[in-house]
Amino acid sequence: MVKNYRIVQNDCFNRDLYIDLGKTKRGTEVRILQEFIECDFKILTGFIEPHFFACFSGGGKAIMPGLASLDTIMQNHSIQNIDSENATWGVTEANPVWEDIQEASSKAKPYFLLNVALNHEKRISGIFAGNPQEAYLEGIEFVKQSSMIPVKKAYNIVITSNSGYPLDLNLYQSVKGMSAASRIVREGGAIVMVAECSDGIPDYGEYGKLLFEEKNPQKLLEKIHKPGFHVQDMWQAQIHAKICLKADVYFYTENLTEEQIKKAFLKPVKNLNNTLKTLIEKYRPDVSICVLPDGPLNIPYIK
Repeated sequence: MVKNYRIVQNDCFNRDLYIDLGKTKRGTEVRILQEFIECDFKILTGFIEPHFFACFSGGGKAIMPGLASLDTIMQNHSIQNIDSENATWGVTEANPVWEDIQEASSKAKPYFLLNVALNHEKRISGIFAGNPQEAYLEGIEFVKQSSMIPVKKAYNIVITSNSGYPLDLNLYQSVKGMSAASRIVREGGAIVMVAECSDGIPDYGEYGKLLFEEKNPQKLLEKIHKPGFHVQDMWQAQIHAKICLKADVYFYTENLTEEQIKKAFLKPVKNLNNTLKTLIEKYRPDVSICVLPDGPLNIPYIK
């Protein structure tokens, strides 16, 4: 494919590359890569999995945020949208992020969708192709049934991962696994997160700066909610802070320093067994533990 086809990489910072397709009902200015819009036939590909604020990945996300300008992405990922109770895993109805993405992507008029679902071995478990809207809705129903798991109550301790490489590439991505655990951890409980983070925080983007500039998660949320505050990656920092206010997050990795982990409002873990023993003693006599080995690929919810 590399030899026979020209590959265009989206550069969301270069506003000259985009064409204006109008606004969504929520006022998002839809600017999509002009070269894509001018193509004769548009095929969307992707992987459908639960998403921590956009409901599910796949479908129109290939267009927005996939082929959108940064200002379009930031309007969709706004403070108000992320704050919505419905902007969460597996919720389509009244989810402002998901609904905005569907409307924005439809303006680009894609012709065909080819999405897949994967099992825990990362093998294809479902293929959804055809009309972009119909095939996508069928796909998310399949993934909802196979990847979302009801539980009866919240737990004192939730142990999770980010499903290994490449999903646990950095701390930014690891927020997804933390978010999955936060759905079923008790207020004041403990999340134990395991992630490789070979890419660090990372050093690029604004996520790390947002975390490190404030002393605690409450201060960070106050900063983000100030009128006119508008910074790339603020949505990830916003969710990160909310998780840390609900529960203590213990973080095990070999690629971040203790100082980095502490600056991100997390508790560094040197030895997982010792940490778990300490937490079990803390929550006795009614200690309850849930393990999410696949992190954000299998999403629990309290039924």
